[in-house]
Amino acid sequence: MNQIEQPVQLSPTESLQPQTRIAGQRPTLLCLSHLRWGFVYQRPQHVMSRLARDYDVLFFEEPVFEQVPSAHLRSHAVAQGVTVLVPVLPEGSGEKASEIQRALLDEHLRGRGEQALLLWYYTPMSLSFSDHLEGQVVIYDCMDELSAFLHAPAALVDMEKRLLKKANVVFTGGRTLGEAKRKHHENVHAMPSSVDIDHFAAARDSLPEPPDQASIARPRLGFFGVIDERFDVELVRDVATQRPDWQIVLVGPVVKIDPATLPRLPNIHYLGSKRYEELPAYLAGWDVALMPFALNESTRFISPTKTPEYLAGGCPVVSTRISDVVNDYGRSGVVSIADDTAGFIAAIEAFLALRAQPGIVCERADKALQGMSWNKTCHLMKEQIECQR
Repeated sequence: MNQIEQPVQLSPTESLQPQTRIAGQRPTLLCLSHLRWGFVYQRPQHVMSRLARDYDVLFFEEPVFEQVPSAHLRSHAVAQGVTVLVPVLPEGSGEKASEIQRALLDEHLRGRGEQALLLWYYTPMSLSFSDHLEGQVVIYDCMDELSAFLHAPAALVDMEKRLLKKANVVFTGGRTLGEAKRKHHENVHAMPSSVDIDHFAAARDSLPEPPDQASIARPRLGFFGVIDERFDVELVRDVATQRPDWQIVLVGPVVKIDPATLPRLPNIHYLGSKRYEELPAYLAGWDVALMPFALNESTRFISPTKTPEYLAGGCPVVSTRISDVVNDYGRSGVVSIADDTAGFIAAIEAFLALRAQPGIVCERADKALQGMSWNKTCHLMKEQIECQR
């Protein structure tokens, strides 16, 4: 691998154990991510924790800036075979952030000896400090069209062009996004986000109510996920206003938007972030699940992971017209597509009536999810990686 020395003063790297080379050691999979492991448990965590069965995964996060005398890597294990590396940079070193990260990364990789190196990118912006690395295979897992997101870096489009030239294989988070990326790369594979069915199927059983949801009346309409610019604030407000007897439960962090812009009504309940392990207990108490996504550039290519998660929990879904949801689930009988407030309300009413008929929702949901699993998705990903080695 080609590593460029950087004239940056470093403190000793914090690590779990000495990184000495062992005969027969597994390849290192360096995952460069714009999402933090501890934020919301989603595609990166599902994929990396499974690929760690075959590779030593280093999950390299974006830097944090602290009052420290020198830069270093903060390292901690988060799953078997997965180590998170967080660059800790002195405050005020923003302009040199890429240079410092390059040096920290080089130092850490040198300590691992001559292991085979695979490079996995979730964000093209990581090229700013890793473009000198030569991996046996370079993978771009394009979860979303990041350039369309609020506050996206101006350089992201050009950086993605560079990454597409460097990548051996491109995965996409959905079919619509895969069709778009095939115009720019010859080896693109749509790998829609899947589901841990056993985890969410627990919601079909009678689970203890979480304390912050227990006192909320029924019927309950629920959403879990990030509440950001993709969330249709007006749609949620209108449904809550027109049906004050319905309770809307929103679980997840509010990011990139001003919380003051969110509707505040007696029947809208913001319960904040929850751990992945807690989600089935919330889902078990909902009558209908919601996906009130705004229709804009940031949602044009999304393929929401929560669709199969809701269904695995035995909960019918009402969604706005997201292309991948329409194409993958629109004929399932347990996912309704609505174009406006009246459509949302009518679809919710229909599902509330359907839920009064035992077994129908779960039967249809199981049919829609047949053959889906994160294990299968990751097996297909590994096949593509190994074909390139």
